Amino acid sequence: MRISVYLLGSLAALAVAFLTPSPASTQTNQSWETCIGATSMPDQRVKACSAVIDAKSETGDKLAAAYCNRGHGLTEKHELDAALADLDEAIRIHPKYPCAFSNRGRVYTFKGDLNRAIADYDHAIKLDPSFALAYNNRGDARRKKGDVNEALADFSSAIKLDPNLAIAYNNRGYVYYRQHETARAIADYTRQIELTPDNMLAYISRGNVYRDSEQLDRAAADYGKAITIAPTDARGWRNRGMIRLFKGDSRGGLQDYDKALQYDPADAYSWNNRGQAKVRLGDKQGAIADFRKALELRPDLPTTRESLRKLGAL
Repeated sequence: MRISVYLLGSLAALAVAFLTPSPASTQTNQSWETCIGATSMPDQRVKACSAVIDAKSETGDKLAAAYCNRGHGLTEKHELDAALADLDEAIRIHPKYPCAFSNRGRVYTFKGDLNRAIADYDHAIKLDPSFALAYNNRGDARRKKGDVNEALADFSSAIKLDPNLAIAYNNRGYVYYRQHETARAIADYTRQIELTPDNMLAYISRGNVYRDSEQLDRAAADYGKAITIAPTDARGWRNRGMIRLFKGDSRGGLQDYDKALQYDPADAYSWNNRGQAKVRLGDKQGAIADFRKALELRPDLPTTRESLRKLGAL
């Protein structure tokens, strides 16, 4: 998902309310810190925010924040109806809380209700015109609607407001990539990588631009970096495997697709491409087995059917 999130800890307008916690037990304070923590995992956030809410020790801004952040956690868990209920409650408690409108916009985006999502982002931006993430997220919703120029404007506004907002570079880079503006796409993905050097998907995205612009060595290097960062994620392996096949390195491609299928055996394209590598290496029976597995997963792959016909196996 290309939408970033907005958590309580980033909301300057409410900072004073959070600097002096209300009296509570140590356990409640720990729950509060986990509830609002930027690095909390969704399950942790939901549990911690629920503890804050159930303790009934908070009111006003902090209670709204607990509902807002639990709504975020539930959204990440794809429990969208429960998330929507929490965010509605956060807005009821605090009608001028940009976080709640932005996070509710995310829920509507996941639900495919892009008009409501954009309306919520509009409201969040009206409440906080410096809210870079709301511009980014509105841009994502606009892109999904096909409003590409408006999406680009939003991503650029987000970057102007927060030059270190990595996700906005990713989103703008993707639009440039789709528009075949190669240099701009590479520049945005490169900036994203500078900001988040351990982001595997940023390397995959830039590698895709290099691949499609026939800069194969650079593509292979980016996919290799993705493998280094996330060695058990199939995407790096299968993308580099494709480049190796493009360059005529059938054995290297085979090895990469072996790894890709180890970590994602449900990807029909990896079975097909490994089959192509085996054809080149003279392993006819191995290729036939791979092509048949690809068709088992995706019966609509015409290139796979054609490959089987050429091998006399269909």
